[in-house]
Amino acid sequence: MKSIQFAALLLLPFTAVPAADIKPNIVIIYADDLGYGDVQCNNPERGKIPTPNIDKLAAQGMRFTDGHSSSGVCTPSRYTLLTGRYHWRTRLQRGVLGGMSPPLLAPDRLTIAGLLKQQGYATACVGKWHLGVTMPQPLTEGTIQNGPTNHGFDYYFGISASLDMPPYALIENDRFTEAPTAVKNFLILSDDRKNPLVMSGERRFNREGPGAPGFESVQALPAFAAKSVDWIKDHKNQPFLLYLALNSPHTPLAPTKEWKGKSGLGDYADFVMQTDAVVGEVMAALEETGATRNTMVILSSDNGPASYVGTGVSENPRDSQEDGHPIKNLEAKGHFPAGPLRGYKASVYEGGHRVPFIIRWPEVVKPGGVCGQLVHQADLIRTFADVVGATLPDNAGEDSFSLLPLLRGEDKPIRGQAICATGTPSLRQGPWKLIMAADTDSNAKDLPSVQLYNLADDLGETKNLAAAMPEKVAEMKALLEKLITDGRSTLGAAQKNDIEVVRYPREEAPKRKANAKK
Repeated sequence: MKSIQFAALLLLPFTAVPAADIKPNIVIIYADDLGYGDVQCNNPERGKIPTPNIDKLAAQGMRFTDGHSSSGVCTPSRYTLLTGRYHWRTRLQRGVLGGMSPPLLAPDRLTIAGLLKQQGYATACVGKWHLGVTMPQPLTEGTIQNGPTNHGFDYYFGISASLDMPPYALIENDRFTEAPTAVKNFLILSDDRKNPLVMSGERRFNREGPGAPGFESVQALPAFAAKSVDWIKDHKNQPFLLYLALNSPHTPLAPTKEWKGKSGLGDYADFVMQTDAVVGEVMAALEETGATRNTMVILSSDNGPASYVGTGVSENPRDSQEDGHPIKNLEAKGHFPAGPLRGYKASVYEGGHRVPFIIRWPEVVKPGGVCGQLVHQADLIRTFADVVGATLPDNAGEDSFSLLPLLRGEDKPIRGQAICATGTPSLRQGPWKLIMAADTDSNAKDLPSVQLYNLADDLGETKNLAAAMPEKVAEMKALLEKLITDGRSTLGAAQKNDIEVVRYPREEAPKRKANAKK
């Protein structure tokens, strides 16, 4: 109990004090499936893909080595980054949404865009939304509702979800730029049709759906870069928020001709290099407009690297598996996308949600900093509130802690805990990590029902200490339950979760599994 009380002390919010007299511009570059080890400065010995622009961003700012997304998959992480609230407090307890799924964001939920718009910022979202929208019926008529422009963004240009999900078409504000009158598809390899995150094996099926006749995947990334550069140049006289949610290096692997073959490691590595080049374009636009010094640039990724990418083939990377398991193709050539971490995308292990996390802000952040404190993408909304001198209401940013002390050079914990969940939740408390399930990578029988690791000594999560430390397990389980039932992990009035939060593993789970076999 004393440990829980001590952890609660670390929930204290940082006092809101503006960091500068002039409100900074804010640019968030959110890569898609970019692994911790895909960034050279994170993985100098076992990273073989050049990322000079991201490395430069880190050298000019601060690199966080213990930064996390909310999940090992896409939609949940995006929800948490934009709202500062854990995704599992919503109906989305596992998995991701589709391109035509109903909206996940409640109409009255405050986002980073809504917060900054209240403070006089111009706000833009460019790229991948993947949080659900209300599509017109039929698709070729009417407007798209409950998208970015309904959640604080003045302008939107992008795609409704991943490029391997219909509708295969670009959207500007609330309309398709070209009506999705054609039928297109994206081929998927899977040994489980119910789980498209498992993309290996022999079975094939198509994600067939509506698409714009003239749209091809290769067009997306260059278009997002160009729109972002234009936005920066057009708003040099007003503080702005640019949320650039890239489609790369997620499948379909679609490097342009300029980048195809550049890495010598296959299409995935080429696409990572092109992603890095887009970061360079954004940085150059800031420099050209004189905005570099008073712009906070944040670079991160929605989750870890996908295990099904390897040498790859443009537009259909999952066909190229001649050399065995796809990710092994890269590892055999000396590139480890997850660096020293266990697991990949969709995993509850560190490789699933410990991601690149870099912040450059010359007005405040000293160059070349490396911070080992636990941080989370949920922390952005409270950081921004503190930067502009705003106060979040009790029903906003419930799981968000301010990064501002760390950006100013302090080296003390800003949060005593963090939760990352990909269906199964994992709880961090300092160096300790509790996973509410048995070893998901093992086929062994009679495994412990939970896992406990000390990441300070065992970053690769190889030694499960749960059986040897039952008191620590019990303590962390109690803390997890409190964080769930309080509806928040920061101090403030208790809030309600949207639905009953699913606890894993449920006692009836083995029974359900047994019944399924009958």
